[in-house]
Amino acid sequence: MHTLVTIIGAGLAGCEAAWQAAERGLQVRLYEMKPHRYSPAHQCEGLAELVCSNSLRGADLGNAVGLLKEELRRCGSLIMQAADATRVPAGGALAVNRDLFSFWITEKISSHPNITLIREELTCLPSEGLVVIASGPLTSDSLAEELSRLVGERLYFYDAIAPIVTAESLDLSRIYAASRYGKGDPDDYLNCPMDQEQYAAFIAAVKAAEKVAPREFEKVVHFDGCMPIEEMAERGDETLRFGPMKPVGLPDPATGRDPWAVVQLRAENNEKTLYNLVGFQTKMTWPEQRRVLRMIPGLERAEFVRLGVMHRNTFINAPALLLPSQQLKSDPRIIFAGQITGVEGYVESAGSGFLAGLTVAALVTHEEPVLPPQETALGALLHHMTNADVRHFQPMNVNYGLFPSLASRVKKKDRKLLLAERALAVLEDWKGRIETRSNRATE
Repeated sequence: MHTLVTIIGAGLAGCEAAWQAAERGLQVRLYEMKPHRYSPAHQCEGLAELVCSNSLRGADLGNAVGLLKEELRRCGSLIMQAADATRVPAGGALAVNRDLFSFWITEKISSHPNITLIREELTCLPSEGLVVIASGPLTSDSLAEELSRLVGERLYFYDAIAPIVTAESLDLSRIYAASRYGKGDPDDYLNCPMDQEQYAAFIAAVKAAEKVAPREFEKVVHFDGCMPIEEMAERGDETLRFGPMKPVGLPDPATGRDPWAVVQLRAENNEKTLYNLVGFQTKMTWPEQRRVLRMIPGLERAEFVRLGVMHRNTFINAPALLLPSQQLKSDPRIIFAGQITGVEGYVESAGSGFLAGLTVAALVTHEEPVLPPQETALGALLHHMTNADVRHFQPMNVNYGLFPSLASRVKKKDRKLLLAERALAVLEDWKGRIETRSNRATE
C-alpha cells in the first residue's frame, strides 16, 4: 500500500486535491514554494491565490462552468465552499474577494489534522508514495526540467491557442467539407471561402483590431508555426493567403474553382461538435476576436467556446500521457492535476484537483478510481483532457460542446439546460458511489 501522499503546488487544484484526500483519512504533505520563492505572477503568501480575475465566471446552469460549479458544490468541494463564503456582487457571475478567498482556504488547509503544509520549493519528485503534480501554468524552471525528463517533449511552455466554435452555430450553407487536394477524409475539415473583397476587408479589420499587450514574463518568441494572424497580416496583405488561409487544393463546390482565400475549421473532438480555426493564433482582445472573426463567411453567428490567447503556460500533452484517472501512463503512482493537465480556468482546475484527490484515495486502498460519467461537467472535461487528439491538443475550458449529445432532438434554446439537468441527475448516482467508498475507507 502507498502510505505517502505528496502534493506539489498549493493553488486551487493542489488545495482541492489535498482536501479531498485528507477528508478521506489520508495523510498528505502539501508543498508550496511561497513565500521563499514566487512566480512572476504571484504576490501574496496565501494559498489558492487568484492571479488574474477575481471571477469564477458564470453562475447559472446555462453556462457549462456554472454546471461544473454546482457539481463541485454538491460533492463537497473546498474551493466552492471558499467561493460561496467570500463572494462579492458580480451580476450573473460568481466573483470573490480574492484576499479573503485565499485567507479562507489557507486557514482550512493549515488547520486540517491530516495535512502537513510544507513551505519550500520541491524540485525533485519523491521516489516513494503517491505524488500529485499540481504546480500550475507557471511551474518553476527547476521543476519544469524535472518534468521534462519525466514526459519528454510532451511538456509545453506557452500557449498559442486558436479559437474554437460550436458546430451548431455554423452557417453550413456557406461552408463546404473538403481536405486539401482531396487527401484524407473529406469531412476532416470545413472550409469557409472568401472572395477578394471579403479577404481585403478581413485583413484590414485584423490590422486595425485592438491587441492584448503581454506582461513581461509572458513575452515569447513567435515561431513561424505559431505566428499570430495579426503579425502575419502586418508582414503583407497577401501573407495569410500563403499561410493558414491558403486556398490551393480546396475548390469550392459552388464554383468549381479555388476561392481567393479560405479559413479551415478542424474538428476538435470525435463527436465533431466543436471546430478549431486552423492556424488562427491571435493576440486580439476577446471582444475584437468576436467582431473580426464573425466577418468570416459561415461564422457570422459563431458561438465561441474558447477564444485565442498567446501566453506563457506550462502544460503537458495530457491525452498522450495520462490515463483517464489522470495517472501518468508510464508511472501510475504520479497523478497530474490542474492547469498543467491542459484544463483552463479556476473552476476547471479545482475540478481536476477534486478528481485527483479521489484517485489518490482509491489507489491507497488498491481500488480502481470511480470516474465521473461523461454526461457530467466533471466527466466531460476529464474525457476531453485524456481523449483529445494527441496531435492538436490545446488547453480547454469546460463547455457544453464537450458533452455527449442528448438522446433526442430538442430546440437549441433548451439544449443547455437539458444537458445540465441530465448531468445533475447522473451525478447523484456517482456521488453516492464515491461517498460509499469514502465511508468504508474511514471506518
